Amino acid sequence: MSGRIPEEKIEAIRRSTDIVDVVGDYVQLKKQGRNFFGLCPFHGESTPSFSVAPDKQIYHCFGCGAGGNAFSFLMEIEGYNFIEAVQALGQKAGIELPEIQDNQSSGASSDKEVIYKAHDFLAKLYNHCMVKTPEGSKARDYLKNRGFTEEVIEQFQLGFAPDSWDYATSYLAKRNYPLQKVAEAGLLAKREFDGKYFDRFRNRIMFPISDPKGRPVAFGGRILGEGEPKYLNSPETALFQKGKLLYGFHLTRSAIRMKDQAILLEGYADVITAYGNGVQNVVASLGTALTKDQAKLIRRQTESVVICYDSDKAGISAATRAADELLEAGCYVRIAKMPDGMDPDDYIQTYGAERFEKDVIGAAPTVMAFKMEVFRSGKNLSDEGERIRYIEEVLKEISGLTKAVERDHYLRQLAEEFSLSLDALKQQVFQFHKEGNNKKDKSPPKRDNNARKNFYVKKKLLPAFHNAERILLAYMMRNLDVAEKVQEEVGGSFNIDEHSAIAAYLYSFYAYGHDPDVSQFMEQLTDPNLVKIASELAMMDLNEDVSDKELQDYIRQVLNYPEWIKIEEREKEKKEAEMKHDFVQAAKIAMEILEMKKNLKNSF
Repeated sequence: MSGRIPEEKIEAIRRSTDIVDVVGDYVQLKKQGRNFFGLCPFHGESTPSFSVAPDKQIYHCFGCGAGGNAFSFLMEIEGYNFIEAVQALGQKAGIELPEIQDNQSSGASSDKEVIYKAHDFLAKLYNHCMVKTPEGSKARDYLKNRGFTEEVIEQFQLGFAPDSWDYATSYLAKRNYPLQKVAEAGLLAKREFDGKYFDRFRNRIMFPISDPKGRPVAFGGRILGEGEPKYLNSPETALFQKGKLLYGFHLTRSAIRMKDQAILLEGYADVITAYGNGVQNVVASLGTALTKDQAKLIRRQTESVVICYDSDKAGISAATRAADELLEAGCYVRIAKMPDGMDPDDYIQTYGAERFEKDVIGAAPTVMAFKMEVFRSGKNLSDEGERIRYIEEVLKEISGLTKAVERDHYLRQLAEEFSLSLDALKQQVFQFHKEGNNKKDKSPPKRDNNARKNFYVKKKLLPAFHNAERILLAYMMRNLDVAEKVQEEVGGSFNIDEHSAIAAYLYSFYAYGHDPDVSQFMEQLTDPNLVKIASELAMMDLNEDVSDKELQDYIRQVLNYPEWIKIEEREKEKKEAEMKHDFVQAAKIAMEILEMKKNLKNSF
């Protein structure tokens, strides 16, 4: 799998890489016993079932079965091939690699690299125009008046696209960028009547949008002065799906993890102002309602989220929808209340970051408390009809709460405020809950997120020979002596095809002089399904040592299984003979079965 990268270089990278650090760049991990656990980045879940074993340098998800080592993790999560994964980890470890012409890279991946470079080039070009040229002076003054410092302009690589039809186009052409590909990526536009390319962004302050690795993949452009549209964003491309990215995430992710809290804001300026003033655990969705993918991305970093959107009707509506997505992703959510007419950018510029953190973020109510205030807004609760309407709205919302303690808390609050019977309120909530469940019954069932528990239950139901093969392979990956003994007595006679294949790879791995190393062994497995099975087996809880008697018992179960299948077939034949009243034949088969069972007992 290594291509033309020297094996010793791959080994040096492997030894210098800690899989906990690699996975930790993408998943919030918490130590439990010897391993680390977090939410799987490869499938949706709200209960952590993704395990990372630092002693074995592998990962395995007990939910979806994903598994492998640091190289395969990057290959799966970033879409890298093996060489790209080695290069990425080599760069992180500070290990130089020779220049490699990667034959695994297709034309499509080459095109993608060109587009990455074009975005990076334009981000730097627009930033240069903003900071260094006379054309950028108005944009500089505008940002300065907004309170943006030179430092924050550089951190977020803010720029300016001058009011020109060919500023970016000419620079790209001079550097031999393929204009057609660049236009397809949304950086340029094309005139229909003569086919000439021209700048998509003109007279706009440019906000580069980066992927989690910090590579610019799109732009948001705000018009300088009057003009429509006020904001112009890059179209969606192979590199940029706005529903899967968060603005500022590449800069703020470490602060989110450090504080174990994310503050979700609405706009670019909100994030930049907050970050520049020391509130760095912030992100923003990209001009759209928060998506499931964005909620999962946040949840992989932290459980705690405070939503801080504008205080207008649209902002309140967007905040409640975002809260629902985050709650479904398994987050603990609060919604901050902004003073009327102010957004986080305005508030921090006016009152400062310390007051923002204390009086806005620190005072944020729970989602339910926030919704109760929204339901109450504009109603005259002294009017009987409006009061009953308010109570019903709140009860419907309470009926959707999953925690009994929460439901009880808000029901008692309602009962006390309006002097109502707690039992009557509970009865009404039960009715709303029942009606909600009837609607849900028509929807597809949700995934059971208790994946680790289900995984172990499922494994307990496996036949004895199947479990014996799994245990043998698990010991073989850890112990060369066990592998040699199994090779001598079992060879390739495993009854499960995948187990037989893994055993063959193990025999070959040890034949080349390798010591037991699960992470290194997995690189020999070319079939992703075998990688999943091998990572699953490597995560099994086993005693450090296995006795000869125990080992022999597992081997016996593997080798005897085909004979037991034959015995079962003969027993069926015996029953058929009896049903036909051919008792002589039945007796003959019975004697054969006894002899077969006797031979099995004497075989070891």
